[in-house]
Amino acid sequence: MNKWRLIDLSTHDAFTNMAIDEVIFNARIQDEVPNTIRFYRWKPSAVSIGRNQSVAVEVDVDACKSLGIDIVRRITGGGAVYHDYEGEITYSIIAREGEGIPKDIDESFRKLCRGIILALRKLGLEAEHGVFHCPSIFVKNRKISGNAQVRKKGVILQHGTILFDYDPSLMYSVLKVRDGVKKEKVVRSVYQKVTTIKQEISDKSKIKMDLVKKYLVDGFQEAFNVSFEVGNLEVFEKNRLHQSIEKFSSKKWLYRIE
Repeated sequence: MNKWRLIDLSTHDAFTNMAIDEVIFNARIQDEVPNTIRFYRWKPSAVSIGRNQSVAVEVDVDACKSLGIDIVRRITGGGAVYHDYEGEITYSIIAREGEGIPKDIDESFRKLCRGIILALRKLGLEAEHGVFHCPSIFVKNRKISGNAQVRKKGVILQHGTILFDYDPSLMYSVLKVRDGVKKEKVVRSVYQKVTTIKQEISDKSKIKMDLVKKYLVDGFQEAFNVSFEVGNLEVFEKNRLHQSIEKFSSKKWLYRIE
């Protein structure tokens, strides 16, 4: 059975989280490290935007500043996301195509998200892939997980969220709504379209971050038919972190200043 490196649940600021993902991604491209899965949280809470999005269009920068919320641009696609420290577990998978991972984008999302579905089943929830939103996972037709990818030289970086809890009013205090749409309407829509582990599980003893993380570990191992070996960043990965953190925390990267 193949072994993957597992970097266990840890907490960092937004710039460090995105830098760690990038450093592992580049190291995997060079075959310096094995396929890796990582679990993390965001402190302070943060907004991340997709690689090609506009900060001005997606984010209320002043609200983020007043609330102490970081803003970071991802190297993956997808939409703007509010990452609450208490409200989610984020995972990232960095793996080479062809090692049980399809090259087709939709099929790779289905394969890589399978671990989330199995984990939620261990919690007693019937989860499924979105019919029209393949990167998302739904419970009772409401979204509980969003995911995004980037690929380079045969290596995939996919990261995504598993919602533990949420506050849509806070979410749309820092994320902008479309012109002409009232914030109150968007918040009501979130309650209708998005769910969380806390909302779906009646057995409160299961609503623990460590337990959810354990089920995610078990679910991904089962989905990939691999075993995870707990490890840390290699020394050379740590040595590259500073430069990557500088990149993600720079206005040049955030605002795509050429």
